[in-house]
Amino acid sequence: MSNEFAGKTAIISGGAGGIGFALAEEFGQLGMNIVIADIDQSQLAEAEQKLQDANVQVLACPLDVTNFQQWQDTVAATQAKFGDIHMLVNNAGVGGVPGSIEDTKLETWKWVMDVNVMGVVNGTQAVGPSMKRHGQGGWIINVASMAGMNGVPYSGAYAASKAAVVSMSESWAAELKKYNIAVSALCPAFVQTRIHESLRNLQPEYKEVKEQGTGGKRSANGVNKAKDLVESGIPTSVLAKRVVEALQSGQAYIFTHPNFRAPIAYRSSLLDAAFADAENSPIVSHLKDDEIKML
Repeated sequence: MSNEFAGKTAIISGGAGGIGFALAEEFGQLGMNIVIADIDQSQLAEAEQKLQDANVQVLACPLDVTNFQQWQDTVAATQAKFGDIHMLVNNAGVGGVPGSIEDTKLETWKWVMDVNVMGVVNGTQAVGPSMKRHGQGGWIINVASMAGMNGVPYSGAYAASKAAVVSMSESWAAELKKYNIAVSALCPAFVQTRIHESLRNLQPEYKEVKEQGTGGKRSANGVNKAKDLVESGIPTSVLAKRVVEALQSGQAYIFTHPNFRAPIAYRSSLLDAAFADAENSPIVSHLKDDEIKML
């Protein structure tokens, strides 16, 4: 299979570790210029050195994805070193803090949404225009989660943020198709990352979130369970190879865990049943044959 990635440039947020670094390694070995951007500057320097040792053309940029100016700075630095940008991986994200509806602090919701949703918006708004201008097409990979395809009890903020990432990906895929920019939502289940340790990079403005993260036995049990689930997941290197495979076959949704097909199919059956119920409704059944109108 031809290597359409060689010689092109990718920006990867959260690129210093976990999924982001695995993708940096994989695409780097395929000949891409790699820009790793991360809030953890010490880990960023280590990741840069590892990629250099592997003969990958790499640039490391400090980046808090909630800061649009830092995104713009990353784009400028990338263009100065490598020229055109062909791939954006919106990978940086946080897991939130496990908790019930009433126990999840509003500050936790804000933190999760700012990083997981607005971080993706910021990245796409900063990089998208340059990808459209050069006219060569490219790829945007938004890292969502299997949680974005189905809600998860006691993880409402995280699941909601990842559902938003899936929806944004679907919207942008239609919008950017004419520019030959493929948009994919990466929806893994458990992967061996440090997402359960998201509080380690908590920005100062969200300091009150730590109160929930250390909020007694119930919170500790939730964090420990999340740790066990993450550590039981697939290696990041397996995910990275799967991403390349899925891009080459043109997948809009990139799934890494086929064992989740049944629960997602069950959700689809509930949606279909809800449409059937609407078709049988004396109130709205007359709409079933109406033309579907879109913007």
